[in-house]
Amino acid sequence: MLDDCRFGQYLNRRNRNMIFHVTLEHAEDDWIVAECPALPGCVSQGRNEEEALENIKEAITAWLWAEDQKAVSGLKNKKTHKPILVAV
Repeated sequence: MLDDCRFGQYLNRRNRNMIFHVTLEHAEDDWIVAECPALPGCVSQGRNEEEALENIKEAITAWLWAEDQKAVSGLKNKKTHKPILVAV
């Protein structure tokens, strides 16, 4: 069995996917709340665990995109090389 770190390295070599740990908690309204602790404020929910996991994947993607957009907008005033997009 691969530990978390080695498993992540394996996935990155194979599929170019990033992996994140998430937590699932039952809310008082019977929804499942999913949170990605590595990304502050990245939270979603679903009616069941499957939906919550799909929704947190979408939230992680949106969180990373928004952070990238903020970083790129800060480069506009600097005289640096043109940013290059990479897929991870």
